Amino acid sequence: MAIDPKASSDSLELPLPQGRAPATRVQRLKAYMLQEVDANESTTPLAAYSFMTGYVDAVAFSAIFVWCGFQTGNFIQLAVAIARLFEDGLTGVMDHTFHLPDRQALASLIAFNAGAFIGRIGDHIGPKKRLWLVLGTLLQTLFLMGAALALWKSGQGSIASDRGDPAWTNVRTYVALVLMSASLGLQGIQAKRLNTQFGTTIVLTTIWVELMSDPKLFSIRESVRTRDHRLLAAGALFFGGFVSRAILAEVGAGAALGVGTGIRLLVSLSWMFVPGK
Repeated sequence: MAIDPKASSDSLELPLPQGRAPATRVQRLKAYMLQEVDANESTTPLAAYSFMTGYVDAVAFSAIFVWCGFQTGNFIQLAVAIARLFEDGLTGVMDHTFHLPDRQALASLIAFNAGAFIGRIGDHIGPKKRLWLVLGTLLQTLFLMGAALALWKSGQGSIASDRGDPAWTNVRTYVALVLMSASLGLQGIQAKRLNTQFGTTIVLTTIWVELMSDPKLFSIRESVRTRDHRLLAAGALFFGGFVSRAILAEVGAGAALGVGTGIRLLVSLSWMFVPGK
């Protein structure tokens, strides 16, 4: 039987491999959100974090002389409050009262650590992944929005004239204080995981020490990332406190936190534009 050479050659041809279908928009977005950001390119959102530390702390300090972010002071305040239980007062009568400012400091300390603990969720998602940075900052935004609403409904003042007479005393202001502190606790752990010169964006004590010990502190004619970013963190925090006090003096603490909520939302979105690794 004759064999058709054309048919034989056709039967030996292998099918050409088909190329992959182009990724859909949803797949591209998912890949983008699961990408790790470049921490060295995160200057803008981290500076905004520092700004928000000053902004939120100024609101709380103006009303009750308690910090939402600087927990060293609150912790020492609790130590002093406990020591006071064992000393005689000026009248010879022991003071067994857990004063309102001490209770507020304790509430802030617990809430801050609770917020930081929530930040451990990022360790499962990926602490440097864009998805977690956006979602975590959005959660900070929700905390701040809740605090703004609580202060608005509290019916209390915004500025205390004396440490012994705090402007916030009712349950709703406690709720606001707790939510404000939790937002900064969460912010701190998110910033810490990025491991930049901004540190936690909460406490400046370490940054001041590192800045003063920077070997290139006085190299004014050249750009030094370690020095410049620490200065930026300090300046942003200071500016945040200044802006916050100026706003709350005009419109009150609730409205000031409402403005802060809007800023937080913008910071959340800013993580979308940080370059990936």
